[in-house]
Amino acid sequence: MVDVDNEFDYQCEVQVSEYVIEMKDVCCSFNDLVVLEDVNLAVEQDDFLAVIGPNGGGKSTLLKLMLGLLTPDSGTVRVLGESPGETGGRIGYLPQYTHVSTSFPVTALDAVRMGMVRSGFSGIAGRRKNGDEIEKARTALERVNMLQHAKRGLADLSGGQKQRVFIARALVDCPEILFLDEPTASVDPASRNSLFRLLSELNDEMTIVMVSHDISSLASGVKSVACVNRSLHFHDAPKITGDMFRMGYGDGEGDVCCPVELVTHGAVPHRVLGSHDGGEE
Repeated sequence: MVDVDNEFDYQCEVQVSEYVIEMKDVCCSFNDLVVLEDVNLAVEQDDFLAVIGPNGGGKSTLLKLMLGLLTPDSGTVRVLGESPGETGGRIGYLPQYTHVSTSFPVTALDAVRMGMVRSGFSGIAGRRKNGDEIEKARTALERVNMLQHAKRGLADLSGGQKQRVFIARALVDCPEILFLDEPTASVDPASRNSLFRLLSELNDEMTIVMVSHDISSLASGVKSVACVNRSLHFHDAPKITGDMFRMGYGDGEGDVCCPVELVTHGAVPHRVLGSHDGGEE
C-alpha cells in the first residue's frame, strides 16, 4: 500500500533546477589532445550567453557537447533537465557552416520545413500534418522577417537573408533554447548588425547560446560571457575581465595577440575595452 502522505512529501522535496544548461567537471579530448578540461557552467533561463575565445580553444566543442553531438570523456551535461540529444524540438541549432549549392532546387520555405522534428506520416493524417508543417514554416519565416521570400530559391538569397532562413529553420519547432555557432561569420557588417537585433528580440522568448569570435557582439544584447580556451571562465555580464582576456587571447607577449581589430567604431554598435595590462577590468 502506498503511503500517500509520504509520497506527497517526497514530491515536494524534489528540486527543480533553475538552470536550463548545466555542465559539471566536463573534460573532452580527441586522440589524446585535451580540448576542454574541468569545465563547469550553469546557464539560467532567458540568458543570452556569448561563448568567445581563440580559434581551436574549444568553443564549438563546448556547443556540440550541449547538443549531444559529442560525449564528454568525464563529467555531466544536462540540458532542460535531460541528457543532451534527448530534448527533441525543445532546442534549435544553427551550425557554423551551411553551404547551399546553386543547383539545389529548394525554396526558403522548404529549407525551414527541413528543421522540423517529425513523428511520421500516414494517410489523411499525414496530409493534414503536411499542411500544419507549411503553416509552422511560414510562421517561422515571418518571425525573422523573411515570409515575403518564402517561394524564392534559397541559393538566390543574399548571405544575410540565408542566415535568417537558417535561423527560421532552427525556430520552426518553437525551441526553448537556440544554439548558434558563429552566426555572423559569413555575412556583411550591415547584415551582422541586423542579425544581432533579431537575436536580441528572440531572446525575449527563449534562451540563446551563441559561439562567436567577435568581441563586438558583446554590445548587441548579450547578457553573459563564457571565455573558452581549454578551461572556461564565466562572467554574468557582457564584459570581458582581465583574467578572461588573458586566458582567451594571451597577454601580448606570446603567439596569441590582442584582437583589437575585432572591436569596431562609428555607426556600428561597439564596446570599448578597458586596459588589459594585467589588472581586472
